[in-house]
Order: sequence, then C-alpha cells, then structure tokens
Amino acid sequence: MPILVILIVFSLAFYVFYKIKYVRSTKLIERKWISSKSGIALGLFVLTFGLNQLYLNHSMVSYIVAAVFVVLGGINIWSGIKAYKYYLPFAIEEAEGKN
Repeated sequence: MPILVILIVFSLAFYVFYKIKYVRSTKLIERKWISSKSGIALGLFVLTFGLNQLYLNHSMVSYIVAAVFVVLGGINIWSGIKAYKYYLPFAIEEAEGKN
C-alpha cells in the first residue's frame, strides 16, 4: 500500500530530524523532550513497517515478524507519548528560564 510507504518514509525522516535536533540541543530537559518525540517517530516507523510486511509477504514467518514489529512499535509510541507528556511542562519551564 502506497500510504504505508509514505508513512514509513515520513516517520523515518522525522526520526532523523529529531535525533539531529537532540544532538544540537544544549538544555537537559529539552533533550529528553526531543528524545521522546524521536521515540514516537521511531515507533511509528516500526509499526508501519510491520503493517507493510503484512501486505507484502504472506507466510507464517512474515505474519509473526509483522506482529512483533506492530507490538514493539505500539509500545514505543505509547512510552514516547507518556514521556512527551511528562517532560513538556519541564521543557516549557526550562525554555522560560525559571530553573
């Protein structure tokens, strides 16, 4: 499916973008916040890659690998969203200079 390929490319591009932004950042909490966003992008990449495998190959091994990728991607997205919500107020505080 072409939409999955587009999502795979965009999520990988966002992952690379956020990792570069992470390396360039000097503030501690901002780095953790950006890292959580890159984790969400990586999780979306793994999840969509697993879904794409369901459409490409039709063997039992492919189904098992795709299921593992979908589960791991979902867990990565979930933990990234939790970290994003946790670090957001601290990143705002750090950006305003209230530390």
